[in-house]
Amino acid sequence: MAPRLSDFTPLIDLVAQLGTGAVRTRRPVYVDLLPPCNNACPAGENVQAWLALAQAGRYHEAWLALVRDNPLPAVHGRVCYHPCETGCSRQPVDSAVSIHAVERFLGDLATREEWLLPINAQPSGKRVLVVGAGPSGLSAAYHLARLGHTVEIRDAGPQPGGMMHFGIPAYRLPREELMKEVRRIERMGVRLVLDHRVQDLLGEKEAGRFDAVFIAIGAHVSKHVDIPARDAAQVLDAVSVLRAVGLGEPPRLGRRVVVYGGGNTAMDAARTAKRLGAEEALIIYHRDRAHMPAHAFEADEALEEGVKIKWLTGIKEIAGPTLTVEVMELDPDGRPRPTGRFETLDADAVVLALGQQTDSSFLEKVPGIERQPDGTVIVGPNMMTGHAGIFAGGDMVPSERTVTAAVGHGKKAARHIDAWLRGDAYLPPPKHPIVSFGMLHLPIYSDADQSAQPMLPAAERTTGFGEVVHGLSESEARYEAQRCLSCGNCFECDQCFAACPEQAIDKLGPGRRYRYLYERCTGCAVCFETCPVHAIEMTTEPA
Repeated sequence: MAPRLSDFTPLIDLVAQLGTGAVRTRRPVYVDLLPPCNNACPAGENVQAWLALAQAGRYHEAWLALVRDNPLPAVHGRVCYHPCETGCSRQPVDSAVSIHAVERFLGDLATREEWLLPINAQPSGKRVLVVGAGPSGLSAAYHLARLGHTVEIRDAGPQPGGMMHFGIPAYRLPREELMKEVRRIERMGVRLVLDHRVQDLLGEKEAGRFDAVFIAIGAHVSKHVDIPARDAAQVLDAVSVLRAVGLGEPPRLGRRVVVYGGGNTAMDAARTAKRLGAEEALIIYHRDRAHMPAHAFEADEALEEGVKIKWLTGIKEIAGPTLTVEVMELDPDGRPRPTGRFETLDADAVVLALGQQTDSSFLEKVPGIERQPDGTVIVGPNMMTGHAGIFAGGDMVPSERTVTAAVGHGKKAARHIDAWLRGDAYLPPPKHPIVSFGMLHLPIYSDADQSAQPMLPAAERTTGFGEVVHGLSESEARYEAQRCLSCGNCFECDQCFAACPEQAIDKLGPGRRYRYLYERCTGCAVCFETCPVHAIEMTTEPA
């Protein structure tokens, strides 16, 4: 029986896939894609770029690449919740690259070596006032200084850093490490004025001959909660407790401390209470662990230190040293609802950790600025408020409230302020498409587990405020950087060069990658299949 055309369909498909020389239908092209770590970073760091330099041992260059976006790497390596690692493509293989640990290594190395932050531009003659010396204000001041502008920061606190200084305990962020990075920004020429609360913004802008203003005062006011209290013992808010400790004036909390809340601030307040001498620190939260806003590792470290957590419980009344609490249950949507079952607990102090707000009342008299009930300020895509020349960011605007997000806001605002001062508009460059894990052609095995950061033994932590998590050594940091897969971007592994059966790939030398010799290429896609990081794509042959 004569063969039918359909019998040859598999062969025809194979030929179409492999290419047919002169009648090639597809050709390979080298591409640069956006790695998921870069895409996930709220500060907009080019994570892959500085990891590549670090893995080559070029640490100063790596630090310079890092601080193009973030002037506080030693801080971020300690306090950032590293969403870059959540997105890391190495996670499904074995474990994410410990990006924050390498960032901390570079930040600490820069401090030891006394590296200076660069200034890229000639003096512009323009003056910018930054209100608030927290992460967003410091970031904006740094980027504006790099762009050639004269910057002055005014802050109501006695020390710079905002919530980094007065909200994050020293066991997570030693104050000397924070101050070293702040001083490095000051050495760029940024003027820092402390103990100065701005009340008349427009008056200070005019008196100081400032051309623009960036407001980043943070969220330092605890949210109010209505809990009946009769002859209560100490009822404090977590922000005030952490601030007092940051000022060196720790409150006396007593032997039994209850913390109400389930976020990272609640974990910090309970761990701080243990360090202040509390024999029992109990966190009460009205939902379960799966629905708590705190990061899992924060809760784990608190539990390791002897903090207890009572889930699905809400405080109904405080009467002297006795708390009446109600057992809660979750509805089908995960929201807590009361059960009518009550218990009593004893406490010498109750610390409320139910969120923070921004006190932006000083902006009431500034025309055009729109404020929300929680104190946040509405800004446009260019970070400018409704009043021309006044910008805002960080906890001042509705957004994620983290140090890293605040630093990203400062950088973004600085670029828009710079453009506005020049009578222009800043247009961010378009992003490359994101490369996903499924697009990679990785080996099925792994022999490079993540480096573990040393930690202070749990029994020693609550005796003081010494740093709990320690950094990596030089060899460990370099090894960790070498675990990066370089997702979506060529790192000159030579696999395409070696695999091409037609010798249609030309090596251009170190750092210059490759090029295709299309007169030899058959479109077989072997190079595409062997590229581990998807730095090659097959495209339709041009007509």
